[in-house]
Amino acid sequence: MWKFILAAFSASGIVGLMVVLNPTALVTALTAEPSMAQVPPPTLVHLFEWTWADIAAECETYLGPNGYRAVQISPPQEHIVLPDFGYPWWQRYQPVSYQLESRSGSRADLQAMIDRCRAVGVAIYADAVINHMAGFEAGVGSAGTKFTKYEYPGLYGPDDFNDCRQQVTDYGNADNVTQCELVGLADLNTSSKAVQRTLVDYMGDLVAMGVAGFRIDAAKHIRSAELGDILAQLRDRYPDIDLYIYQEVIDPGTEAIRKQDYYDSGNVIDFKYGRFLGEAFLGLAGQTLANLQTLGEGWGLAPSEQAVVFVDNHDKQRGHGGGGDYLTYHSGDLYALANVFMLGFPYGKAQVMSSFAFDDSEQGPPAEADGSTRPVYQNGEANCFGEWVCEHRWPAIAGMVGFRNATQPQTQVTDWWSNQANQIAFGRGDLGFVVINREAEPLSHTFQTQLPQGRYCNVVQGSLVADGTACANEAQVVLVNRVGQFTATLPAMSALAIHVDAKLSR
Repeated sequence: MWKFILAAFSASGIVGLMVVLNPTALVTALTAEPSMAQVPPPTLVHLFEWTWADIAAECETYLGPNGYRAVQISPPQEHIVLPDFGYPWWQRYQPVSYQLESRSGSRADLQAMIDRCRAVGVAIYADAVINHMAGFEAGVGSAGTKFTKYEYPGLYGPDDFNDCRQQVTDYGNADNVTQCELVGLADLNTSSKAVQRTLVDYMGDLVAMGVAGFRIDAAKHIRSAELGDILAQLRDRYPDIDLYIYQEVIDPGTEAIRKQDYYDSGNVIDFKYGRFLGEAFLGLAGQTLANLQTLGEGWGLAPSEQAVVFVDNHDKQRGHGGGGDYLTYHSGDLYALANVFMLGFPYGKAQVMSSFAFDDSEQGPPAEADGSTRPVYQNGEANCFGEWVCEHRWPAIAGMVGFRNATQPQTQVTDWWSNQANQIAFGRGDLGFVVINREAEPLSHTFQTQLPQGRYCNVVQGSLVADGTACANEAQVVLVNRVGQFTATLPAMSALAIHVDAKLSR
């Protein structure tokens, strides 16, 4: 079903869903004054390797109107350029300088994107690579800077790096993890006050441009106290700006570095969450969707208020960042259903992945022969569902972003139902209700909800028309009676979700 819907969207030239939010909420969001103080949104989208111009256009034409309130961008600093390796995706994670010149665009392009996105209520979070510099013995950066390892002109010299000039080999030893080199990358001495000032200057420059938060790349390879010092200095420099920080701490629970060591500095990205979803939706080791009823801190996850979660991210798509079975866009229907669960279930802050298509795990974004990234937007239209996968535009995922926004005040699951296997349903009090059928057979059932009586649009497969009076697909209207019940039949491998902002006005 999902493949058919995606093919129809692509073939028809339609590049977006109709508005899922109610019209009043949409107008309010689009006309609100941008603020430097940011409340972390319930959902953010990672537009992996998009150019700044494309992100600006996407904020205005799709993200803002469809309820996305934050974008994670690729690392914006000057990075190594590797034509001999086919311009791989990971060259972005090898800094050469902190000039804001990357394959996503220039400093001026970045500033224009930040301004345009903020104007429509979408915050920008930058991926901050502050643990290390490029690890090649010599090379040239995207702004033309020539360097050798441990010598980055006008920025760092050998004394600015840790003395352990060998790769990390022992994840049971905290000093080895934080003081040695991750896959040979030049590891910065983040205990140095001079290094800390340089990093704060770089991140502060981005804050001054309007960046609202940071993903801290490779945070587990920086001592938690030293990272805390850096972030405290950044916050002290901008005391009136409520920066959102989330840290990459891959913690399988068996290593020396623990995610809880980083809670004082900000949220952490919990990699276990996606593994648990993958196991349940793939049916591995006897896991079922019914088991997900208790998913949360009791499973060894971070507390909900500390966690950023995902079905997959750019590393896990490629089998990096530890083991586990993770669903990706290659998984089709299962991937869509897992995202429906993540966006419907009240745990953590959800990160939606938006990928480019790849067959080789090293492969960079769609590009011309000279390595320049091919734009997503061509002739004013988004070139999605091909070389740019744009999962954030898949109907099931985009519809559930509005659901998550609408149900955020209710932090508990209510009215849980399952067939004890792979058909589940749950409510979010009187704000929303989700049904997922992972089975190979249709699901027909009468569900009890706490929703008010009325007609609702199933936002997984339908959407409101602009005035909120009808569902774009009348077959996706759900009738909730005066006692909060509705009866529905779901085909195999499909889902349904209704919420108060998708209630038809007549």
